[in-house]
Amino acid sequence: MTVFWSNQLLEMGHGVTLSIRLGKHVESHSDRPTLILLHEALGCIAMWKDIPEQLAAETGCDVVVYERQGYGLSSTITLPRDDDYLVEEGEVWLPRLVDKLELNSVILIGHSDGGSVALIGAATLASKVKGVVTEAAHIYIDHLTTAGIKEAVERYKNSNLKDKLARYHGERTDLLFRAWHETWLRKRKFPMNFRPWLSRIECPALIIQGQDDCYGVPEQVSDICKGIGARAEPLFLPKCGHVPHFEARESMISAVVDFVSDNS
Repeated sequence: MTVFWSNQLLEMGHGVTLSIRLGKHVESHSDRPTLILLHEALGCIAMWKDIPEQLAAETGCDVVVYERQGYGLSSTITLPRDDDYLVEEGEVWLPRLVDKLELNSVILIGHSDGGSVALIGAATLASKVKGVVTEAAHIYIDHLTTAGIKEAVERYKNSNLKDKLARYHGERTDLLFRAWHETWLRKRKFPMNFRPWLSRIECPALIIQGQDDCYGVPEQVSDICKGIGARAEPLFLPKCGHVPHFEARESMISAVVDFVSDNS
């Protein structure tokens, strides 16, 4: 099963350019949805490593991986970020990307911030989304989220965390780290609450979290599933933290492949 991979910069309008990586099967699979991978708060295309290739091979689906504004080769951002930046990503830029690529059938797979964007996008794109998979998504800020980010701030100051991130983000490293922790830790006019979007999700959903995730309480999963209803299935992975696609790779990939098969 041969997949051709290409990198593109897409002009999205309003001065925004998004960097994407597209994997298309040489033999047409027009009846299958395209998988769209949405990265975490400090992520980028490269940080998925070979996950996109494995998903393309095992699902038979084309794959799109893209970098949100501020990340990788996409347009930069300025600080401070708006409190509702994830809503804008899910309601504006993700649908615009889907339209730009002329995709009519997609499955969204989002990690952490990307999972939250995927939920908002699934509500917004409606019938175009055949399924949504989240890893460690948040619909509100809980005490583990706050504690985990504060601990990461200390590691950024006192360990080699900054150097590790700089391998991927280069001169944008400080900007992206500030955009993450300042936005999530500052006092907000209105609390983060993505529950109102959940009831509008019409497709099946697989809601995944590691049992040892230090950035989110288990209720994130149960509350997401409750908001979506019977179409949502929870999956807790043992001995797994915040990054299931690496920390519990075999179980995660297997679950996603089965989910895609059931909803293609």
